[in-house]
Amino acid sequence: MPDLVQAPPEAVQVVPEGDRYLLTFLSAVDNRGAGPLLLEAGRAGRGDPAMSVRQVVARSDGSRRAYETPGELRYVRAETHAHWHLLGFERYELRTLEGRLVAPDRKTGFCVGDRYETDRRETLPGEPPRPVWTQECGRGQPGRLVLRQGLSPGFGDDYVPRLEGQHVDVTGVAPGRYRLIHAVNVDRALRESDYRNNTASVVVILERGGGTVRARVV
Repeated sequence: MPDLVQAPPEAVQVVPEGDRYLLTFLSAVDNRGAGPLLLEAGRAGRGDPAMSVRQVVARSDGSRRAYETPGELRYVRAETHAHWHLLGFERYELRTLEGRLVAPDRKTGFCVGDRYETDRRETLPGEPPRPVWTQECGRGQPGRLVLRQGLSPGFGDDYVPRLEGQHVDVTGVAPGRYRLIHAVNVDRALRESDYRNNTASVVVILERGGGTVRARVV
């Protein structure tokens, strides 16, 4: 099984965009499990807007078993990319320290792949010698009928600040202390060996003054 580990938010800052203020950040998810996250998606024809997704799990006897998931892939066009996104893979939220939801994310989905090695000093069981999933998820190919995405053991997938949807809108949020939460596989739609490490967070202080909004991580 894979083990998806959510990293805490990094590079947190407020960025003005027109008359809005966006809390931006870097997010990252590592696979620390013994097996890869392997997703196979497909649709019957181009008239279907989404692909259904199956998770393929390697078994100890060398065989593989496919599990249907409630997830789906949709072709998303944005300013810097246009490819097939896995919806609901990771979520971002800003909450009060008491747990009340203040602002949700607007992220449309993720192109999952081996973007970096998690620790060059350590080799996990099942970790390949080099990245396997380096694809761009059908970039520029809205007519695709099948697609595979994956995340190998010992590798991670990250999204840099200010990428489309990589923010929480804090325009109307009052100054104060909040918890910025990143969570992967929130609905447990994907099979993992451990779900206890799927959430990470930092405490953020929002400050207003001089006609702008600032953020400090404490």
